[in-house]
Amino acid sequence: MKPLSLFLPLLFCSAVLPAKPGPVFDMEEMRDASTLRVKVLQDWKKVGGPVPTRQKLISIRVGELAPGEEYRVPVRLVVPAKGKAKGFHLSGSNNPKSLQAARPPRGPDVELIRAGVGIVGTVVQEPRSYGEGRLAGLAQERFFKTLDPKFSIQYWGWPAVLMRATTAAYAEKEHFAKGKVLMSGGSKNGASPSVALIHDDRLTAVFAGVSPIWESPLRLCDEKAWEELRKANADYAESIGADPSLTTRLSRSPFLGGTYGPVYNLQAMEKGNTWEDLQDLASRMADQIFISRNLDQLNKRGVDILFHPGTHDFVCFDLAWGGKHYPQVPLYLRVNSGHGKGGRHPGAEGAARNRDAFILDHFIGLDRPMLPVPTVKAERAGETLKVRVSFPKESGDESGRIFWMFDRYPDGSAAYVREDFPNDQWKDMKRHPKGGWTVSVELKKGASRIDFFTNHRKTLRFKEDRLPTYRSSPYVRVDL
Repeated sequence: MKPLSLFLPLLFCSAVLPAKPGPVFDMEEMRDASTLRVKVLQDWKKVGGPVPTRQKLISIRVGELAPGEEYRVPVRLVVPAKGKAKGFHLSGSNNPKSLQAARPPRGPDVELIRAGVGIVGTVVQEPRSYGEGRLAGLAQERFFKTLDPKFSIQYWGWPAVLMRATTAAYAEKEHFAKGKVLMSGGSKNGASPSVALIHDDRLTAVFAGVSPIWESPLRLCDEKAWEELRKANADYAESIGADPSLTTRLSRSPFLGGTYGPVYNLQAMEKGNTWEDLQDLASRMADQIFISRNLDQLNKRGVDILFHPGTHDFVCFDLAWGGKHYPQVPLYLRVNSGHGKGGRHPGAEGAARNRDAFILDHFIGLDRPMLPVPTVKAERAGETLKVRVSFPKESGDESGRIFWMFDRYPDGSAAYVREDFPNDQWKDMKRHPKGGWTVSVELKKGASRIDFFTNHRKTLRFKEDRLPTYRSSPYVRVDL
């Protein structure tokens, strides 16, 4: 059996060498409570419920998203009925209307309040969705023309909201004490916390779903990668007999290929920018927005991270590249998941309590830790692929299951999102006598490559609550 090399050193090759830009964020400004221009919408009041709290609703100034245009968001502050909150769970997954109501905490936030941890809610949403279309339009138009990231709501606006909300909470010195700050959410509420975590050392953890993680060539506007993407989309359209209108839609996705969210390449070029300008911006931004480029400094800070990228997501569209270059990033891959993905694969795990466990463990501590990232080895033996996945001793892994797919289209392509892992291409793994999990997969005749990943369960407990959690192997693509 000849071992197949699965992982390369953590390098990125691009036609553009990264420049060393100044920081996108002025952190003194982000931390300056005197510039918040706080407006009290609802002063501190007691809120009843199974776990009583005190709550306050304010509006804060984030900064200028467009020249002379103030960007403001509401922030709801929630602390225990007595005493100060030490640290808090921060989320932008709200809208201004929902924040108007003072509600009892739900889910793991109930236990956080009981443990003396606060909750802070703000708004990380498209401003057009709550009546601020003019501000959004001015900023977007300015960004397309100048490519200045400070006019981008993805690069600057939304991460700044989270950092300024942190400043606002800690400015309430009679109600908040310094502690851990965990952010959670999906899509823009996974991407924005990831950027904020890189820049603000007051923030200590992020749980992010369906959002960018790493700087794959498409994201850095690599011309070869984009040419391969166009060819893959054309080939796929031809293979399914797509009409011209669908072919155009397949090649002009609003997100597939975007550096950090929606693709803005055409709009920026229509304003006079060149492809080289787009490459330069992506190269300058890479260290400032991608978790992958900051793993060393985040590890030194002792932060906790966990990602649910989805196997078929149009925002985190580059699992094959990421698994190859950053196998150490902790993930859970629910088969055939992503933005807008419906249906259920017969091998999909039951209810995963990863988010609850991650939050509770970060602030309070569980009976045991969640699973670490496993290592993967694969060897071809004739017409089978033998896979072994290993965890450190006494990790507590309880199960193993593999999912695979032959000849999957490239990262970022329309087919990558549209073509699911087949219902019959999964298998439970067997525990190896020396530890880890093994399985043999029969190879498809004529296949040129196989993609696979494995999922592993560990059941944790918090008080009387049973928490099934899952950790995935790195996503692997093997040429056959």
